[in-house]
Amino acid sequence: MKNQRTFSLEIKRQVVEDFLSSGCAAQICRKYNICSSLLNHWKDIYSRGRFNNEPTQEGAIRERIEKLERLVGKLTLENEVLKKAFQNSLNQAPKNSKSLGYGDASG
Repeated sequence: MKNQRTFSLEIKRQVVEDFLSSGCAAQICRKYNICSSLLNHWKDIYSRGRFNNEPTQEGAIRERIEKLERLVGKLTLENEVLKKAFQNSLNQAPKNSKSLGYGDASG
């Protein structure tokens, strides 16, 4: 089993910046002995500004969209729960009013 290598933030940033300047992923992967999926992962992280660099506009927008999508999901879930609770309370109301009406009639 291979040992997992660890790379510093500086190396990761350097690799991505080398790629951005050269534009050839295969060449960069060979040069640093990394796989293309790792390079793509680092590019994504770099675009979000996680390597002590300024986030790119695209990365900042993508992060904002993901944050808003999580918020929409949370609010949708809360909305569904509240709808079900409201529906249950409406279903309980006729049962309670019938029992009250029956009790009043018997007197």
